[in-house]
Amino acid sequence: MENHRLQEALQSLKSTKVRMTPQRHAILEFLFDAKTHPTADDIYKALEGKFPNMSVATVYNNLRVFKEAGLVRELTYGDSSSRFDSNTTDHYHVICEDCGKIVDFHYPGLDEVETLAEHVTNFKVKHHRMEIYGTCPECQKHKH
Repeated sequence: MENHRLQEALQSLKSTKVRMTPQRHAILEFLFDAKTHPTADDIYKALEGKFPNMSVATVYNNLRVFKEAGLVRELTYGDSSSRFDSNTTDHYHVICEDCGKIVDFHYPGLDEVETLAEHVTNFKVKHHRMEIYGTCPECQKHKH
């Protein structure tokens, strides 16, 4: 399943004339395999062994390219550094306040919230984001 999404992403990049370098491929692959929502730094640390001449700036620049191509989503939470999510379909995040872990969940019923918001305010709604905060199972264990 994951690999299928990666293939689609690679195809859509081809159509936008983005050159596929080994680094780009590795960054994209890392994002699609990641169950977490890595920061640019996480990606850099994970790949620096494979690409010793790659800089954090390279990672950032490529993430920007992927973001513009609509392949990844940038998640900004307050002052912490941005995390990147290869899942661009509508989904929500549950965030652990202790360790910062972010987990996706889907709740299609919430799509109606945009329709309602438009109806009530006459805004032209583009998107919405919902975050739920709590303590993940691992951090709950440590508290006892």
